[in-house]
Amino acid sequence: MERILIIEDNPMIVKSLQFKLNRDGYEVVTAEDGREAMKILTEQSFDLILTDLMLPFITGNQLIKYVKENLPGIPIIVLSTSKQENIIMDAFNLGVDDFITKPFNPNELSLRVKRFLKKNTYSS
Repeated sequence: MERILIIEDNPMIVKSLQFKLNRDGYEVVTAEDGREAMKILTEQSFDLILTDLMLPFITGNQLIKYVKENLPGIPIIVLSTSKQENIIMDAFNLGVDDFITKPFNPNELSLRVKRFLKKNTYSS
């Protein structure tokens, strides 16, 4: 079963993501801030990461940089309300694989997750 790490500080978004991705057949682990996510990433392995950019303690971009340097095979999808182009561009420059603006359509998210996990299955 593929494992997804969700890093998001809004409990309502976490609940809806968790519900949708569990129904799609994925194992979901959640972290509500960057510090907690870093700890989880050193202890467990994942097939995909969904992260917000605006996180307490450690920013989404710091997290992305860490993952790309230390766990380069894991695709990252950013979920953010950020309309600030420079923040989004920084995330892409750090190597994120996709960007979804909140509020998002759960079915669209589901399709994108599936696409990345399928891609990784074939390439591994």
